[in-house]
Amino acid sequence: MQSITINNLSELPAIAGQLLQAYKDDRIFAFYAPMGAGKTTFIKALCEQLGVYDTISSPTFSIVNEYLAANGEKIFHFDFYRIKSVNEAYDMGYEDYFYSGAYCFIEWPEKITELLPPDYIKVSIKVGEKEQRIFTIENM
Repeated sequence: MQSITINNLSELPAIAGQLLQAYKDDRIFAFYAPMGAGKTTFIKALCEQLGVYDTISSPTFSIVNEYLAANGEKIFHFDFYRIKSVNEAYDMGYEDYFYSGAYCFIEWPEKITELLPPDYIKVSIKVGEKEQRIFTIENM
């Protein structure tokens, strides 16, 4: 388990680069944090580190957004906040995404815990004072 504290959101790109380098063979990242903690903002920094030039936004209503990295690799960004049951994830064909070998950045994974692959990176974000964020990262 690793813990990283930042005091300013301008530090997010550096942390995103470190995370991608430290877990370069991993593709599934699950983000646990309260509303407003910066999950989408951090995922945007990760996508930018991967060379995404598309507009990066939360897929709150569409559940999944697809981006293209500079190297042509697909990146999937999920937001399961609004689903009412795991059946909605089944209906959207979650396994086609999770087992595609593409990066999958998942917001609100606690809504689909039983569907997460056996190996993923858990990123917990806690809010400190002002812009302070504490990231706890662990292999599951």
